[in-house]
Amino acid sequence: MLQGKQSWWFESKPVIAGAATVVGPDEGEGPLAADFDFVHPELDMQQKSWEKAERLLLEQASEFAIQNAKLQKEDIQFYVGGDLMNQIISNSFAARKLGLPYLGVFGACSTSMETLALAAQLVDSGAAQKALAGTCSHNCTAEKQFRYPTEYGSQKPPTAQYTVTGAGAAVVSSAGEGPIVECATIGKVVDLGIKDPFNMGAAMAPAAVDTIQAHFNDTGRSPGDYDLIVTGDLAGVGHPIANDLLLQDGVPMNHTVFNDCGLMVYDVKKQKVQAGGSGCGCSAVVTYGHLLKRINKGELKRILVVATGALLSPLSFQQGESIPCIAHAVAIAAGKEHGA
Repeated sequence: MLQGKQSWWFESKPVIAGAATVVGPDEGEGPLAADFDFVHPELDMQQKSWEKAERLLLEQASEFAIQNAKLQKEDIQFYVGGDLMNQIISNSFAARKLGLPYLGVFGACSTSMETLALAAQLVDSGAAQKALAGTCSHNCTAEKQFRYPTEYGSQKPPTAQYTVTGAGAAVVSSAGEGPIVECATIGKVVDLGIKDPFNMGAAMAPAAVDTIQAHFNDTGRSPGDYDLIVTGDLAGVGHPIANDLLLQDGVPMNHTVFNDCGLMVYDVKKQKVQAGGSGCGCSAVVTYGHLLKRINKGELKRILVVATGALLSPLSFQQGESIPCIAHAVAIAAGKEHGA
């Protein structure tokens, strides 16, 4: 049901029946390593290309998510997925193996919550009983497509971010046990004219703020209604900007309530990740790995995940375009078995 101007309220309380994350070696050395389903020790994952390695991440995360939901692939009606690659090939080729009716979407790094919102909408509307949402990224595929190939060895500025090698998937069901997808706020494209692809955090921060404000306006909620609000991948540069912009708008955020997946997935003081994490896999692995486990343990009752995305391409950058950005927010709450 439409709530306000740009939010969906899911009256049937769709359940995240199962979720899973698969990551690379750098993520396996980070502070959230114990919350991932599988950690690959090598970036190439014994594949012949970085793109095939990225596809493998998603295939494995999808399989694990279905297993964790105690379902078979045939129980799923639709798969909704997207990634950063041209023509979202990681998802399209993974969907070939899944053999499920497939809706491919592109929201750049906001794709994790875009796919979750769409899967929940399918289930809430009765268009599906069970839908799978997934996304992925790989450090070497993203660097090769959007910046410089890893082999080039170019030096990056401190504002740059480190693309997460990882995939996350979640099964959204009309029945069962698990965290509830309460509502979603679909973001608008925001572009303040930033053109630097090595400063994505600053480019995406205004979009995150716009969606957070829209969410509060549409739902009547405030920061105090959430145990945790996390942005997708604003990292060390963009997250403080978002915090300042919200404060200017009269929405002060307590630092214990407001965090960022790009700052959580790595130890930014010890690991060589510049300003922090980014990529489609960033908010996906933090949410479907770490945050859902905290909900299931009873440590969190309600969270708001605001996944952020920069909608640029190599072509738009070469033509001198600025970077249009977007953010999608999904509110997830503990199910009845966890005291909701």
